[in-house]
Amino acid sequence: MEKIEVNQMSPLVWAYIGDSVYEQYVRNYLVTSTKYKPHKLHIEATKFVKASAQANILMQLEEKLTEEEKEIVRRTRNTKNHHLPKNSNVQEYMYATALEGLIGYLYLTKQKKRLETILSLALKCVL
Repeated sequence: MEKIEVNQMSPLVWAYIGDSVYEQYVRNYLVTSTKYKPHKLHIEATKFVKASAQANILMQLEEKLTEEEKEIVRRTRNTKNHHLPKNSNVQEYMYATALEGLIGYLYLTKQKKRLETILSLALKCVL
């Protein structure tokens, strides 16, 4: 997919794919770096993927983002989403969605090195 095509997508599409990419990264990290049993893996994974954790990650990463990445975050955070969060407040949910949007955008535009950097930094924010 060309960058121009990705830019024309809804930021919520970026967040949709970013959610999947981030969760897979977290699960891979837990499986390869711990000796947890499946139920414990799930419990540990939720510490990384819940909205409050993702919002906190984004706030810690903001100063490390490029101007383009900040724009991606802003666009995703400000996109009207009619989904109401269950276990977080609206602001946390918007920031979590913005982090997922950034991850999805980097993934879709094949910026693998930068994506790996962001994902690695995200894990360090939670650990």
